[in-house]
Order: sequence, then structure tokens, then C-alpha cells
Amino acid sequence: MTAPQSWHARLQELGVRLPPVAAPVAAYVPAVRTGQLVFTSGQLPFVDGGLRRTGKVGGSVDVEDAAADAKVCALNALAAVDDLVGLDQVARIVRVVGYVASAEGFSAQPRVVNGASEFLGRVFGDAGQHARSAVGVAELPMNAPVEVELTVELR
Repeated sequence: MTAPQSWHARLQELGVRLPPVAAPVAAYVPAVRTGQLVFTSGQLPFVDGGLRRTGKVGGSVDVEDAAADAKVCALNALAAVDDLVGLDQVARIVRVVGYVASAEGFSAQPRVVNGASEFLGRVFGDAGQHARSAVGVAELPMNAPVEVELTVELR
């Protein structure tokens, strides 16, 4: 897919609207620019100011629901990028890091973070191909099942 004139237009084609930027839950900012890169803080799956669900993946949260949450996290990260520099300034997604609150023995973190990666691929096409880490953790803030952060390169 070639880059559309506007990433906002691409989101609209997909029927997706950027949410308001999620308010930080501690002492940090949602995104920071240095040179041609923007780093987002870890984004939780907030919808309308609240978490979609809580719990550990492989326990009370199944993989499919957690993957849907990872997509929401990625959308929230894009909102932070848009608020800082404007989404249409994005040249490509460089890196995705996903943290998955994992029940004991759960090892399918990559399947969860695919929710974010596949969404970014639908939005950005080739410019959405990225390096990635999918990390299992014991706990996440507010008992969220997943958290995602992005690094994006600007035009």
C-alpha cells in the first residue's frame, strides 16, 4: 500500500476515530519528540476514561480479548503522537513494545501484541512494518492486561 495523502484519511477509511489522549496516571507525558523520532509512553487500553477490562492474560482474560485491548493501546498511542506532532507527520512505525500481564505458565505474548501490530499494518501498510518486543510481566498499572508503547519516525 502506498502512503495515502493523510493517515487521518486512512483511519477514516477503516472506520476508526482517534480518541482523546489518555491522561497520564503518574508523572510523565504521553509522548516525547527527539529529532525525527517520537516515543510514546506505555498506553493502556483506556476507552472513555476507563479500562476495558482488568486481569491477567491466560487467567481471567483470554488471548483474543487481550489482542483487542492491544489494538486499543496502539490507537491510544497514535492519539498521543497526533496530539504532539500530528499523525500525518508519521513516516513509519519503527518499533512496538507490548507488555502482557501474564498468568503463570502463559507464553503466548506475541499473539496478544499481534493485536497492535496487525492494526498498525492495516493503518500504515508497508510503513507500519516494525521491530517488536512482546514481554510477559507479573503486573501492569491498574491491573491492565496489556500495555503498548510505540516509536515512530517522522517525515
